[in-house]
Amino acid sequence: MQEAVQLDRNAVSPAKIRRVSTFRRQLKKYKWLLLMTLPGVIYLFINNYIPMYGVILAFKNYNYVDGIWGSEWAGLDNFKFLFNSQDAYVITRNTFLYNFVFIVLNLVLAVLAALLINEIRDKVITRFYQSTFLLPHIISMVVVAYLVYSFLNVESGLVNRLIAKWFGSEAVSWYGEPRYWPYILVIVNAWKNVGYLSVIYFAAIIGIDKEYYEAATIDGASKWKQMTRITIPLITPVITTMTLLAVSGILRSDFGLFYQVPMNTGALIPTTNTIDTFVYRAMTQSGDIGMSSAAGFYQSVVCFVLILAANAAVRRINKRDALF
Repeated sequence: MQEAVQLDRNAVSPAKIRRVSTFRRQLKKYKWLLLMTLPGVIYLFINNYIPMYGVILAFKNYNYVDGIWGSEWAGLDNFKFLFNSQDAYVITRNTFLYNFVFIVLNLVLAVLAALLINEIRDKVITRFYQSTFLLPHIISMVVVAYLVYSFLNVESGLVNRLIAKWFGSEAVSWYGEPRYWPYILVIVNAWKNVGYLSVIYFAAIIGIDKEYYEAATIDGASKWKQMTRITIPLITPVITTMTLLAVSGILRSDFGLFYQVPMNTGALIPTTNTIDTFVYRAMTQSGDIGMSSAAGFYQSVVCFVLILAANAAVRRINKRDALF
């Protein structure tokens, strides 16, 4: 018996023993920090992982009487019904194209705003601009919806009053004209989110060593060259990370932006309907939980595939900038 134990010990490689020993030392060293993360891990598990069992609703013909487990299996019927309808193409197109425009436009505007803030030398004014830019991000989308309504109301909206005053034309029924809303939603989203992103990029910019700029100034580099040759390349890892996180949700839409801001107006549904609003309407209006679950599952799978593909592409270009 002792000889067998001795043979097992000899079979373990020295490298493996060192790894185990290092792991135990690290665990003992950071045990209190790991303990501090426990509430967050528990919350993540309860809020994000336990509800995942509900994904089986996408494969069932849900019956309220029988419940989740008692309802009969429908296989892929919910997905067939979803993809055979016109809604699948419309909601996928709307969600993808809106988010693509949001990602590109918000990235450009946020980086530009961060670069401009960085040129301000007065710290008080810099903090004022940071607070001002961040304010729209923390405003509830319900409040934003009524702010937009105050601008676009047919009778007393500010935009219609200015149009009538300056151009002498009739008031526009904004909530009855779908063609205007792609632009309106892009503007509202940029107003709400660009400030938050600019603060993140500005935080990355102020972490750059000032010696780079001093050397560039001595060499006669202009402000434009300093921005394009120093600032932007050095904050590229942060830009890449934020863009990857945005790509991971490219088929997820801001429910408040697409449902509350248009006031759930029926005439605007072809333009404002996304996967999230479709799932909500399918559950509240038709009561079709199976199809709404299938749409949500389809959304999650596509987002998962896209983030893997985007991260793989980044790894091929620069491994250090990848998320994983």
